[in-house]
Amino acid sequence: MTLRKNPRQAPPAAERAAGERPVSERAAGERAAPEGAASERATPEGPLLSIRDLRISYRMRGGPEPAVRGVSLDVAPGEVVALVGESGSGKSSTAHAVIGLLPRGGVLDSGRILFDGTDLATADPARLRALRGREIGLIPQDPTVSLNPVQRVGGQVAEVLRIHRLADRETAGERAVALLERAGVPQPAMRARQFPHQLSGGLRQRVLIAVALAADPRLVIADEPTSALDVTVQRRVLDHIETLTRETGTAVLLITHDLAVAADRAHRIAVLSQGRVVETGPARRVLTDPEHPYTQALVRAAPSLRDTRPAAARPSQPAAAEPLLTADALVKVFPAQRGGAPIRAVDGISLRLARGETLALVGESGSGKSTTARLLIRLADPTSGRVSFDGRDITTLRGGALRRLRRRIQFVPQNPYASLNPRFSVAEVIGEPLRAFGVGPRRVRAARAADLLDRVGLPSGMLTRRPAELSGGQRQRVAIARALALRPDLVVCDEPVSALDVTSQAQILDLLAELRRELGLSYLVISHDLAVVRQIADRVAVLRHGRVREEGPAERLLTAPTDPYTKELLAAIPGTRARVPGDEQYTASGRTPD
Repeated sequence: MTLRKNPRQAPPAAERAAGERPVSERAAGERAAPEGAASERATPEGPLLSIRDLRISYRMRGGPEPAVRGVSLDVAPGEVVALVGESGSGKSSTAHAVIGLLPRGGVLDSGRILFDGTDLATADPARLRALRGREIGLIPQDPTVSLNPVQRVGGQVAEVLRIHRLADRETAGERAVALLERAGVPQPAMRARQFPHQLSGGLRQRVLIAVALAADPRLVIADEPTSALDVTVQRRVLDHIETLTRETGTAVLLITHDLAVAADRAHRIAVLSQGRVVETGPARRVLTDPEHPYTQALVRAAPSLRDTRPAAARPSQPAAAEPLLTADALVKVFPAQRGGAPIRAVDGISLRLARGETLALVGESGSGKSTTARLLIRLADPTSGRVSFDGRDITTLRGGALRRLRRRIQFVPQNPYASLNPRFSVAEVIGEPLRAFGVGPRRVRAARAADLLDRVGLPSGMLTRRPAELSGGQRQRVAIARALALRPDLVVCDEPVSALDVTSQAQILDLLAELRRELGLSYLVISHDLAVVRQIADRVAVLRHGRVREEGPAERLLTAPTDPYTKELLAAIPGTRARVPGDEQYTASGRTPD
């Protein structure tokens, strides 16, 4: 198997979400920052944030491992500066050091972080607490670990206002609802009364955005703020952030793996590789005429709606393939909450998935994609309708028959970190399905785990590592290996690459395509990224409000849609302000320029 390898994988702690603990350590012998280059966007008052020769390392078993190696950059009031690069390049570590929220084991070795003249690298904890939320807002990447699971989301938004004395208890609740609405949360008054587990991943991300923007901070650090959002909500959120920068002079440090978002929204881009800034400049110039080989490789790896892969790598539906999975008139109604109306999440959906085929479900958050997938693979029971797998009605399977079905259908979750047991080694994670179904003795299971790890392109040395010691791309590969352990017929992938950088995305998509050819797998893919869907899917079903609005071959549907809603989704794709070299018809994200 031939796979493109990352030049460097992330230090494990560098991949973890921000906010675990404030920086409590600073290496002795810190040195003064050298004279650095000024911001490329001069302003009368100078930069609001100025980072000089920042160096960060993480304490590992074998000793400290450098993560950031002398980064310098400026962000002026009203400016958006995007940090782009692969996992482990130092993007998140740089951003989280600004507010003293490096993950466990992170050490700020040296450098200066000046915010409006105050060096945050040496600021005391009380000063940092006063700045967080009020002057500097953080939009973290992972809503699963960043929201309090036992507190209603409205209370978590209101808490920021109360802590910084911007509202009393009564008015804070009212303003929290308004902030949720501004962040793109539908039915904000109802959602404010819900707990995080009652919201989709996209809705949880929007709650975090509302929290970060609640106090109208002067600087917003946005760590992959829209990676879990569909394109229409993504556009609304980014429009709101852009309005802040234009009308209030808010500065934005944007961390993103989506080059199209950076092209659309950033004034300047800094490209990081192995902890160093390898290229910086105006966004259009960096992405349309990159100078550094690493930047050129990132641009080439960005997915596009135009299929530029060799013919052997493209999906091809077998002629007259027999159906593996069918759904007829599926309906799922959730009971009413707190006197509200029942929620009709799936409303009469019918689908067909052939053997060896990849079907993608796309649509906005709340369109019914994930609920439909759960019904299809019997992780939830339909209110009405019928599901058949390999010619057998599985709608009412129970007990042992349902358990046997599990061997033939496996699931790759959107967030592998949350789904991998943190106490298990990689070998135990991959072998867990084998042990659960009593497949072979321990020696056989260990050999199968090693073989699967090799099949997904990871070295055998990873077998003894824990999930926390892996990068995002590595964890996704482990999740795929685990899904393949029982040799299933169908693999369901829920946003399989939404949180990965473009190089890791390309590797995972290539891996899924190669596994499909080798093993004859069928895929059901849930995704909000239409460019990614174009790379992997044979057919696409567009969902809205629990119904199929349009269905057809991926090439036709994504280039010549007939339904107005599909056209709206395509029109919302970012990347319309810059064009990628060598792609004369499509932009960085794949949309035809106006």
